[in-house]
Amino acid sequence: MVQYRRNLVAGGTYFFTVTLIDRDSDILTRHIDALRTSVEKVKQKHPFEIVAWVVLPDHLHAVWTMPTGDCDYANRWRAIKSHFVRSLKRQGVSIRMRPDGSALLWQRRFWEHTIKNEDDLCRCVDYCYINPVKHGLVKAVTDWPYSSFHRDVKRGVYPSDWAGGGDNHVDSFGEPSITVASM
Repeated sequence: MVQYRRNLVAGGTYFFTVTLIDRDSDILTRHIDALRTSVEKVKQKHPFEIVAWVVLPDHLHAVWTMPTGDCDYANRWRAIKSHFVRSLKRQGVSIRMRPDGSALLWQRRFWEHTIKNEDDLCRCVDYCYINPVKHGLVKAVTDWPYSSFHRDVKRGVYPSDWAGGGDNHVDSFGEPSITVASM
């Protein structure tokens, strides 16, 4: 079996991709309130800063900064996933189970990238925010409701029309062709 090695930097900032097993599912957006509650419950016990977050129907991207001296993001993701599954079950949502008792909802692993510098951070946050456009869910970033982009617009970090649907803002790979000056 392949041994996965995580880059653990206490107090570090990380970009994550977390995905459902069923890539045709819309359970994350259909049950967005349960997901939000799951994240908040975990944050109360095990704090972290949400730098950016976007939830799509079948996966999500997030940028977190861990508390000083703490690098245990894996257990936070495990707790968020578990809380979300339990919440759905309480709501009567049918979830298939593995023989070991774990839910057949989330992919077991997730992808993480350690943020190296300010430019890397900006690219990762931009990637989060452009993702619904890249997947054809909306024409403009501001039209996707399940994103911390709206929080960052209120804070003055991004203009509300950033990557606003014109081809002049997105290159041929679906990535933004502009960058935010400062986070």
